[in-house]
Amino acid sequence: MSLVLAAPRRVLPALSAAVVVTGLALSAWHAYDPTTWLLETVWALVGLPLVVLTWRRFPLTGLLCGLLAVHALVLALGGHYTYARVPLGDWARDAFGLDRNPYDRFGHLMQGFVPAILVRELLSRTSPLRGSRWLAPLTVCACLAFSALFEMFEWAAAVIGGQAADAFLATQGDVWDTQWDMFCALIGATVSVLVLGRLHDRQLAALDR
Repeated sequence: MSLVLAAPRRVLPALSAAVVVTGLALSAWHAYDPTTWLLETVWALVGLPLVVLTWRRFPLTGLLCGLLAVHALVLALGGHYTYARVPLGDWARDAFGLDRNPYDRFGHLMQGFVPAILVRELLSRTSPLRGSRWLAPLTVCACLAFSALFEMFEWAAAVIGGQAADAFLATQGDVWDTQWDMFCALIGATVSVLVLGRLHDRQLAALDR
């Protein structure tokens, strides 16, 4: 492997990890509700050490590394303010005349968009599905299944926490919030596979060299 290719592969993971750790630390500082912060960011808190510990045996593509870092920051921002109170979402609501803060919808789009590349990478590298016509639909189905699992996780939090879980649920009075969340994840996963699939294939091929 040439030094030109090796350098970015070393720098990007370290830079991504540093950005995620900084973002999580800043989001935890004076978070609106510490319990909500923990529930919203737990995926990043568990995922980052897991990626670091398995990196030597299973390094990730640069695309996936960058997307995971961005997703972690989305979670960190939502955890700090709670999804219904993110200022950027309030601005979008007022600017476009929306009836709710849309940051929660954006978060669920990302819940499909980023995990789609994660699932695609895992399936491509650990199963016979690489290059198969089934790779894309199974990737999208896996993301939708995770979204449904997350909604059950929210349901359990609501049952256990009662009104205290309102900030975590961020339903904002929408009785169809669960269905919208899963639909957004489905759209995010589908767009991710269609838009990033070829770029991801090239990076997977480069990783094999």
